[in-house]
Amino acid sequence: MDVAILGKEITAFLTPFLPDLVKMGGIAAGEASKKLSADAFESAKALWGKLRPKVEAKPAAQEAVNDVVAAPKDEDAQAALRVQIKKILAEDENLADEVSRIWEKAKVSNVKVIASGDRSVAIGGNVDSSVIVTGDNNQVR
Repeated sequence: MDVAILGKEITAFLTPFLPDLVKMGGIAAGEASKKLSADAFESAKALWGKLRPKVEAKPAAQEAVNDVVAAPKDEDAQAALRVQIKKILAEDENLADEVSRIWEKAKVSNVKVIASGDRSVAIGGNVDSSVIVTGDNNQVR
């Protein structure tokens, strides 16, 4: 899997869980697990368990995580974290493979994809030969 795509998907998935994962060290479920499924939280813990040592070893990545924890809906903070996760995965092929395997298993076990932001689109699987239009007053011909 392309590390840019994997980084994007992992960042979007982990964002709602990060406050609990960082605060609790990934041991106990907090607010996110009450709102989202237990299976999803277990997948988030597994992913974070793989990524956390590399994130903590890289000050820019740790700062990006802290920014997302402080403001989970901040798209700029999410973008900075996405860049850092992509770099971490690109630097360590074995880690990227492990994270990819965990992510594929999480997707198969019906982890829901969450779209956030105006006119967002979430797709929980593959979409082929489709057109997705967002916005106001659009016309498809």
